[in-house]
Amino acid sequence: MKKRIITAIVALCVFVPILIFAETPALPVGLAVCTLLAVYEMLGCTGLRRSVAVSVPFYLAAAAFPFIIRYVPAQFPKIAVAATLLTMLYLFGVMIFSKGKYAVPDISAAFMGIFYALVGLCAIIYVHDRVEGGKYIYLIAFIGAWVTDSFAYFCGILFGRGGKHKLIPEVSPKKTVEGSIGGIIFCILSMVLFGWIIEKVDPSFHANYPVLAFGGLAVSVVAQIGDLAMSVIKRHYGIKDYGFVFPGHGGMLDRFDSVIAVSIVLAVFTAFFKLFEVI
Repeated sequence: MKKRIITAIVALCVFVPILIFAETPALPVGLAVCTLLAVYEMLGCTGLRRSVAVSVPFYLAAAAFPFIIRYVPAQFPKIAVAATLLTMLYLFGVMIFSKGKYAVPDISAAFMGIFYALVGLCAIIYVHDRVEGGKYIYLIAFIGAWVTDSFAYFCGILFGRGGKHKLIPEVSPKKTVEGSIGGIIFCILSMVLFGWIIEKVDPSFHANYPVLAFGGLAVSVVAQIGDLAMSVIKRHYGIKDYGFVFPGHGGMLDRFDSVIAVSIVLAVFTAFFKLFEVI
């Protein structure tokens, strides 16, 4: 526990300045580093890290996409679609000409996991830059994910003692129904509190509390799905953690699994619902 707390404090000291200066290159630089680490971990999980033919295109995309979505936003959709389709064809070619060296399940899992991480981390920049009120709303990707994770853990300990009501033991043996419900409740409360704080900080923003509450529900559910989704892949490959960049927490994909899922849904959610009205 002590190691987890120390790591969390150090991580906050690194990430908070990045978030404070999100309108500068600090955000794409920080997310490019996160994406590169996520790619590195997924390639390691699937046993493809040492394959130059497979890894190089993913590393290039991870380094480039956070900057493209910020500085060439009009062209990003075309670039992203083209890169995705060409990468698929390229990987098929690699599998064909490698004569069975690379297993289809490993290539497929790597592509799916890396594409998921790329989209999720780039969505953070999209929400910040392109959504009305995004300079505040993008923080929900972190707040919602980490509030859900933290309170699901504590509520699981307090109310799920004995583990009588396992959530999905085949995927994550320690998660309980009590923890899941606790994470949802506190995420909803945190979103309402977030809206109230933003109103106080910036009076030009009027919080839409029913939408924030509904968004909190959606965010918490998705955060837990994102966590479990990464656990499914880990369990398939028989590993405990994706990496060790966060001592006591695991790797980038262990710590940011929920953030990635939430940011994707947040980008979609804000296209249909307004969390704030700008006065």
